[in-house]
Amino acid sequence: MEWLNQLPLFFLVFVRMTSFFVTAPIFMMRDVPVPFKIGLAFFLSLIALSFPTLPETVPIDNYYWLLLIKEAIVGITIGFTAALILYAVQTAGIFIDMQVGFAMANIFDPQTGVQTPITGRLKYTLAILFLLSLNGHHLLIRGIFTSLEWIAVDQWIPALADGKVSSFLTDALGRMFEAAFLIAVPVAGALFMVDIALGIVAKTVPQMNVFVVGLPLKIMVNFIILLIVLPGFFFILQKLFADMFGSMQAIMRIMGG
Repeated sequence: MEWLNQLPLFFLVFVRMTSFFVTAPIFMMRDVPVPFKIGLAFFLSLIALSFPTLPETVPIDNYYWLLLIKEAIVGITIGFTAALILYAVQTAGIFIDMQVGFAMANIFDPQTGVQTPITGRLKYTLAILFLLSLNGHHLLIRGIFTSLEWIAVDQWIPALADGKVSSFLTDALGRMFEAAFLIAVPVAGALFMVDIALGIVAKTVPQMNVFVVGLPLKIMVNFIILLIVLPGFFFILQKLFADMFGSMQAIMRIMGG
């Protein structure tokens, strides 16, 4: 009956795993069934119990529920840190759609339950497929296993109270918008030049209705530039994914003290 003594430890690890799958890329999608997420977290937690860095038992006292809350925060924070990179891809699509005129034609995303931009949805889907092709889902699972070695399960994290975690997430959010701007610059910049050209035409040829000509022209330029910069987009994704796993390691170092 030794396994009964490990139940408190198992529940702590299980809460961290399930919380991670709530916010982590790929696993947070609604296309992934909830029973699969729970089952995967369950079996990964069983495997994690064999780690030598984990304590043998965790006593159930008045502070045990605080440890459960801490584990939920740790899992959500690590998963959210990884997902910020993919949010940058969607934000870049918002910048492009606002410039081309697609912002008024958002589509319903069944995975998140919200309206998403057309170009952002395209780039997000390509990013997910590219991440899967690189076995990124295996690296994400390896990352949450690594957190069990760096972040103690049976201890509170001082970084959650002194503002280090919130400061890191604020900086990561700023880097996310910076990455989104850099991804959107080639297309948005070309569309901005089209707007300037249409403004000059409107002044020199007042008889021409630039509103009728401008929208099809901007859509055509948008697709042409997207096709041209698409190979470079995947090179940018490689750098972004490297930054994603680097950010996961950084947040785990901060929370691990």
